Amino acid sequence: MSRRSTAEKKTAKSDPIYHNRLVNMVVNRILKNGKKSLAYRILYRSIKNIQQKTEKNPLSVLRQAIRRVTPNVTVKARRVGGSTYRVPIEIRSTQGKVLAIRWLLGASRKRPGRNMDFKLSHELMDAARGNGNAIRKKEETHRMAEANRAFAHFR
Repeated sequence: MSRRSTAEKKTAKSDPIYHNRLVNMVVNRILKNGKKSLAYRILYRSIKNIQQKTEKNPLSVLRQAIRRVTPNVTVKARRVGGSTYRVPIEIRSTQGKVLAIRWLLGASRKRPGRNMDFKLSHELMDAARGNGNAIRKKEETHRMAEANRAFAHFR
């Protein structure tokens, strides 16, 4: 066990245009090879696309999509007595939000389409409506946790 004090929780900074922490979290997950300006461009274009398509506040659509995709439980592999079990574990809201963002971006990258901002905007709109690949991933995780509920005592 570490002798040092526990690490301080870092709060995410807000983005320059919308002054929203959630937007900055999404940008940091889009980021590849250190190209942050490109990540900002992708997200802002997709937000503009959502604004044009839905005529609603795009930040509320983003918030709604992340809230719909956020899981309550997840499964973790535990090795007990020579065999590995998938043990369901409840997760906190921050970890759930991180998983939701990861799933949304993974689903939007796999989508067929023109470019990333187009794919991301459509995935966010689908998730806000309650369908899409990210929602399917959440439901699959919940089903797996329900199926492995018998192993919950290994937690």
